Parts: sequence; C-alpha cells; structure tokens
Amino acid sequence: MAEEPPRTRSVKIGEDDRRGWSSERPRRDGVERPPDISVRCRVLSPSDHLRYSPGSLLLIVSASPSERDRFAGRLIDKRSLLSLDKVRELLAGRIAEEDIADRAPEILDGAIAKRLAAGETVVVAAEGLEAGERVAYARLAAAAKRPRHLLLLEAAREDVQAEDLATLNDLRRRLDTGELGAEGFQTAVRVGGGALSELKRIVFQHPPRDD
Repeated sequence: MAEEPPRTRSVKIGEDDRRGWSSERPRRDGVERPPDISVRCRVLSPSDHLRYSPGSLLLIVSASPSERDRFAGRLIDKRSLLSLDKVRELLAGRIAEEDIADRAPEILDGAIAKRLAAGETVVVAAEGLEAGERVAYARLAAAAKRPRHLLLLEAAREDVQAEDLATLNDLRRRLDTGELGAEGFQTAVRVGGGALSELKRIVFQHPPRDD
C-alpha cells in the first residue's frame, strides 16, 4: 500500500500582513524611506535673549523677507548666516542666469552640511513658509547629529501676502502645539510685536556653570 504524501498546512496571510512595513523591510517600490527625525519640540517663550548650544542649526522663518533680513542683520553674526539669496548673489555673473535656480540650493545645502559636520553654528534664513524646506534643513542637521531650532518671526499683517496667510496660520498652530517636533525641531519660538524690540541677543553658548 503506497504511503500517503504528508499533509501540509496552508497558512492564510491577512491583507494587512501583506502590506505590513517595518524599518527593516524595504518598500515595495524599492525606495528606502527617509530616516525618522521626529523629536519632542519644546515651545520657548520670547525673552530679551535666546540661548542655543554652539554648533546648532537655527532656522529663521518669516512671511516678510525684508523683516527677516533686518532681524538677522541685527542679531546674527554674518559669518554664521546662510540663505539662498546670499548664494544667488555669489553666483550672479559667474554662471548662466538660467542655471542659478538649480545650483543655488545645491551649493547652500553643501555649505550647511559641511559647517554642521565641523560642529559650526549655522543660521539659515528660510526662503518661504513651506514645511518641505524646513524639513530639508532639519535633515541636514540631524545627519550631522546637531541640535535643530526654529524661530518664527512675525510680520505686520500688511506685509503678509494673501496667498501665504493660510500657510502661515498653519505654521503658527503647529508651532504653538509643539507639532514641529515631527519635522525634527527640538525647540521653536514665535517672536513678534513687543517681544521683537525686547529681544536684544541671540547667543550660541552653553549656559554658565554654577560653581
């Protein structure tokens, strides 16, 4: 009498399990997910001075480029300040004008990454209000294992473009509720109105030791 072939158990895989993803499993499209840089974000209160650790990234965001530049010129060491505008100025006349738009972000990112890797303080004047720009800079700092901070500089209502108002209000809400930690920022602060004139110093120093 012929032996019966061994019976095998069929295991039904649920649809959820088929689509399951973990950090150790590649995505089905073959593209690796970017690393998670989310952190807990502490919302700071404005004061007459703001102190950050040396070697940090500070991103200054404002709906008014002119107000942003005045603020940075008053409180930020020029050697630490980087922006797309500064890179565009450096490239003007050196490369074709039509190439500047593509080259400027590459050069800026390279300069930021190089300085952060060397442990230098970097302050970036953001071009706009979009989350994608903020996260890109935060990722550069996270890759270098450097602290990341955001400062939202408020502008007068008449200086805010109508098309930017919804984006600005969303950024304000996310900042006030600590949600910018999802973008990788460890602290965030809003500065405007009377607090703007009261802010006298932004320093990148460790707090003094209590002896």
